[in-house]
Amino acid sequence: MKIDAVLLTLFAWDDIPATTYGRHTGRFAGRSELGLLRIRTDAGLEGHAFLGSAQRSAAHDAGSLIAFLKPILMGQDPLDRERLVQQCWSRNRSTTLRAIGAVDIALWDIAGKVAGLPIHCLIGTVRHSIPAYASSAVLGEPAAYAEEAARFRAAGWRAYKIHPPTAWRTDIKVCEAVRRAVGDDYTLMLDSTWAYQYPEALRVGRAIERLGFHWYEDPLAEDDLYNYVKLRQKLDIPILATEYTPGGLTAFVPWLTQQATDYLRGDVAVKGGITSILKTAHLAEAFRLNFEVHHGGNSLNNVANLHVIMAIPNTEFFEVLLPDAAQKYGLVEDIAVGADGLVHAPLKPGLGYEIDFALIERKRTGLLT
Repeated sequence: MKIDAVLLTLFAWDDIPATTYGRHTGRFAGRSELGLLRIRTDAGLEGHAFLGSAQRSAAHDAGSLIAFLKPILMGQDPLDRERLVQQCWSRNRSTTLRAIGAVDIALWDIAGKVAGLPIHCLIGTVRHSIPAYASSAVLGEPAAYAEEAARFRAAGWRAYKIHPPTAWRTDIKVCEAVRRAVGDDYTLMLDSTWAYQYPEALRVGRAIERLGFHWYEDPLAEDDLYNYVKLRQKLDIPILATEYTPGGLTAFVPWLTQQATDYLRGDVAVKGGITSILKTAHLAEAFRLNFEVHHGGNSLNNVANLHVIMAIPNTEFFEVLLPDAAQKYGLVEDIAVGADGLVHAPLKPGLGYEIDFALIERKRTGLLT
């Protein structure tokens, strides 16, 4: 079996509601573009992946995927995934981690279809369901966060994470309001999206420590290793970092050796695919740390994330970014959270979710070959 075509269809994503998750996203709304990657084989099988997100058009990554990664793939056995992905990583100066990740996911999709198994079964399934948490957008006032958190608790969701306004005094008020609304026995997290200097991060960390929050995510700049070490020494609440630390697997090493974080973090888009985050999860496991999987930016990336989650023991939750309408697009039926607050393992071969090809054709804006 050989790869005989690599195709990337760009398609419009319209009517995205106005949303922000912090300073790093700004306020995005209206329209974006996704890309459907198809890696086709001479055996008639195709592997698929999505490229892009509601806030980042696939056009930013599409050209380099075709120009620099397609030549690596053509004529090759798609089951030689590790070799091919290593070669793609060697081109990382010319392309993007998102493009490499899309190629990797599509190759895993082919492997699952060849075996007739979901991807998590190929890796080695350790669970068949996991609790979901609702991950807020930035909201207008503390009361809005409190109302939303209480609503998701009442609906059976297991946890709620706050993306705050990123002004430290206001952020503490938000956290206090949410804790009052949901009670002392509900799991809460704070994701400050790299917003604070060290003194502010310490003040907020001490406040949410008193409030019994589950983890403290990305309070400092993504490369501020020096102050993460200091912060971790001062706080008892677990710190979750490394979501956007530059680089691949080896970039996590100083965070571990300098004891700068309690958990590692990443997803298939920002870390370069299933292969990359699976290796990172195993690295974290060796240090007896969790690897918490970040939202993937689009629906099929989240499916890929879910397969990894079902195959690693050292993760606690599946992240669902709010509002759903700003994050879900392109599948016939998307991942759903059950009344029990759980997300369940995909059951069909490969990625196992049906792509809405009719929608993609209606919304097509370009084809790269």
